[in-house]
Amino acid sequence: MKIRKINSELRVYIDELDQASISENRKVLFAPIVNYIAESVRLRKRARLNFICTHNSRRSQFAQVWAQTAADALDLPVDSYSGGTEVTACNPRTVEALERAGFKVDSSGEGNPVYRLHYSQKEHPILAFSKVHDDDFNPSEQFAAIMTCSDADENCPFIPGADIRIPLLYIDPKFSDDTSDEAEVYDDCCRQIASEMFFIFSMVKNESGL
Repeated sequence: MKIRKINSELRVYIDELDQASISENRKVLFAPIVNYIAESVRLRKRARLNFICTHNSRRSQFAQVWAQTAADALDLPVDSYSGGTEVTACNPRTVEALERAGFKVDSSGEGNPVYRLHYSQKEHPILAFSKVHDDDFNPSEQFAAIMTCSDADENCPFIPGADIRIPLLYIDPKFSDDTSDEAEVYDDCCRQIASEMFFIFSMVKNESGL
């Protein structure tokens, strides 16, 4: 896999991702995402992905960050976003797991701070903060809505402006909050989503011939 633009610590993390452990059942769920991005590439358009979870605090943030990182690393024309059904804040445990993975992070604001996640000194950081899925920061049309939690999947059967709605559900690491296992649980969630996003974008890369 040809990886571009990534800082050395994060590159080591990516190189150690275990994509062989991804089950065939999970891979079936990736097909609509791969097809959507590949079709956008074929039409010479930038694919836009909006990862949606209830609070836009954990899983949708992981997915946005890793999707954008994988797309940029593999030089694919994709813009990644995230949102929720309500605004809270990007959970600090999510940010800490991303820091342990190798992102350099700084932030501004209180209550719902904006985190800037740097994967390269040469590229703009990825912005992580909680917002509703139809926030002005996110696309209002021509995007794929990817549902990362069962609650949002069940309560948002229709996402206005989306070309396609795709469920890709993850277990919420929130169950480990304030326990001795929380760092390990968040790291596992972070690693699973990173592995799957790099698998998805590698498939797009192979299919599109870029």
